[in-house]
Amino acid sequence: MAEQPELTQQDVMALCAKYMNEEHLKFVQRAYDFAAYVHKDQYRKSGEPYIIHPIQVAGILANLKMDPETVASGYLHDVVEDTNITLGDINELFGHDVAVIVDGLTKLSKVTYVAHKDELAENHRKMLIAMAKDLRVIMVKLADRLHNMRTLMHLRPDKQRRIATETLDIFAPLADRLGISTIKWELEDLSLRYLNPQQYHRIASLMNSKRAEREGYIQSAIKEINAALAGTDIQYEIYGRPKHIYSIYKKMRDKHKQFSELYDLLAVRVITQSIKDCYAVLGVIHTKWKPMPGRFKDYIAMPKANLYQSIHTTVIGPAGKPLEVQIRTEEMHHVAEYGVAAHWAYKEGQTSEVQYDAAGKKLDMFREILELKDETDDAHEFVDSVKGDIFSDRVYVFTPRGDVFELPKGSNTLDFAYLVHTEVGNHTVGAKVNGKIVPLNYQLKNGDIVEMLTSSSSVPSRDWVTVVFTSRARNKIRRYFKQEDKEDNTVKGRDMLEHQLKEMDLQPGDFMDKQPMQELLKRLNYATEDELLAAIGYGELTPLVVANRLTEKYRREKEEAEQRQREQEILDQNKKVTTVSKERKQKNNGKKKAGDNEGVIIEGVDNMLVHLAKCCLPVPGDDIVGYVTKGRGVTIHRADCPNVAAEGEESSRLIEVKWRQKFDNTQSFNADLEIYGYNRSGLLNDVLQTLNAQTKNLNNINGRVDHDKMADIHVTVGINNLAQLERMIDAIKNIPDIYEVKRTNG
Repeated sequence: MAEQPELTQQDVMALCAKYMNEEHLKFVQRAYDFAAYVHKDQYRKSGEPYIIHPIQVAGILANLKMDPETVASGYLHDVVEDTNITLGDINELFGHDVAVIVDGLTKLSKVTYVAHKDELAENHRKMLIAMAKDLRVIMVKLADRLHNMRTLMHLRPDKQRRIATETLDIFAPLADRLGISTIKWELEDLSLRYLNPQQYHRIASLMNSKRAEREGYIQSAIKEINAALAGTDIQYEIYGRPKHIYSIYKKMRDKHKQFSELYDLLAVRVITQSIKDCYAVLGVIHTKWKPMPGRFKDYIAMPKANLYQSIHTTVIGPAGKPLEVQIRTEEMHHVAEYGVAAHWAYKEGQTSEVQYDAAGKKLDMFREILELKDETDDAHEFVDSVKGDIFSDRVYVFTPRGDVFELPKGSNTLDFAYLVHTEVGNHTVGAKVNGKIVPLNYQLKNGDIVEMLTSSSSVPSRDWVTVVFTSRARNKIRRYFKQEDKEDNTVKGRDMLEHQLKEMDLQPGDFMDKQPMQELLKRLNYATEDELLAAIGYGELTPLVVANRLTEKYRREKEEAEQRQREQEILDQNKKVTTVSKERKQKNNGKKKAGDNEGVIIEGVDNMLVHLAKCCLPVPGDDIVGYVTKGRGVTIHRADCPNVAAEGEESSRLIEVKWRQKFDNTQSFNADLEIYGYNRSGLLNDVLQTLNAQTKNLNNINGRVDHDKMADIHVTVGINNLAQLERMIDAIKNIPDIYEVKRTNG
């Protein structure tokens, strides 16, 4: 994939000048001047001045011909988060629209993406909901993410993979549903570059090696199409259509094919002046070459959900090779490249509110996101629903009256019923597809005519939860039974909670009275005690979680009391150790004697039981500290061990210790290492050879490989001292495709 040139401020203003008037150009320039001033002392990870990033974001938006407020927001999107400028300042200086966009982006930027699965799902949920509420926020966020992906090489490998995964899961599908193919393709290619670099570079190399042959074939096809259209009055443009690396990778992966087996790498695109001309060109091409069965799609008659329109056909072209042809009008091509942005783009005399409202009416995705938010409180379920129901491939079906409905690929007639209306789904008794009775789990196909059969006396079956394909339908069925069985679930939930409290050796009557329950209802956002108990009975909440929340204050107070008692016992023990130490010093006329164990010397004390902490595995050369324990002598920790507290009362348990200066080279100490790298063939063997060259004591090794072919290897080695361990780490880092080696706790 070709590297995108870095834009200057002059480049961005030149892009804006192509479609903005003088007043709006001044507005955009003022936004840049302000951003440049407040970011003047800030720098990115790459070492470049920070203002370069807002310039690129604004440039991406200007290339989409976005209105002045959105381009200005591209310059200002990080100002509130990264400087002392407030949202009120933005509102006063640049107006309400810009303040709204910047506020939405600032809230998104405060979402901290972490590795923990539950928190990550919740963060994605917040992000999607925030963007769905204001479409302009999405455009700036996509531009921001695109430039961040272009500069991802400056981050650590683990951050590269996390951001690339998030981009492929959320932002590329978002750009696709918005129809912005120029951004979608680049996000996908850049994500693949970091998630599977081996395949990315392999496909790029194969594309380059066959480029001359493909270009020759395409030029031959274009020449023949030009000759066939020469006798018509059709005005058109024709050119070869480039294929993107990720789309090739996806076809190879999904269809289990090699690069040489993909025939739709060869494609031409014909751009006409009218819809009538599109079909005329199609007729000429089908007359000249035989179309391949099942390879014709008319997205003009049935546009995609992201507003995309075009005719796709694959024919047996020159030399008997398959050739894909796409035919569309200029306006359709503009929408195909820029999607919803083509409808939002700046137009003289129209306010941005009018444009955004018009675009919003043409796209239902964001209404669906907000509906899903209302249907489920579970973050995992919400994100899976968005990815499954909204970002998946689609099928288009008709009602007998000719209305078109769009569903995720894999949906059945029952999904269709709940999409039409909740009551249609709840009262369904059967379905007809193309005039024939079909089962409710019949999987819908493009063009099916679907008629639902209903009865006012019919109710849902509990089995339907496993029958439906979409999360939307599943949530509606669950909601029905949740309401239907509320009374039974309330009784069941009370019994389950009381049983759980008794299992915890607690009396239910001590906690299920008015005050603790009222406090819990507020924390869990339930209006009444019956609603909370019904949620337990239904399975929405587990009795263990509720019992833990209900008794949290009591258990915390009890644990604090027990902790204070333990601390006092340890302090008493430490005083005894100190007293013994003083008596021995006096007995030996003030001369210090050193007793050692595990190679450790405790000043002034001998015959003290000493052992090395398993939590941090100290080795000779590490800075160490002793920790007096009850009945177990002294535990030796690394000084930086997180389990050693060195403040307040805790410091009284710590004593000074040091390593004996000379060791027997046969004495071995364990150390744990974590090795992270790309799982190429022979990687583990290279690691083992390097370890065996550095130590004779390889005590444990295990590892795993994730879906991105990244290997995570854990080893426990026996070493003599810290210097040997550091040499070992340096040697492992020199192994090809090893990204990181670090010492871990035991």
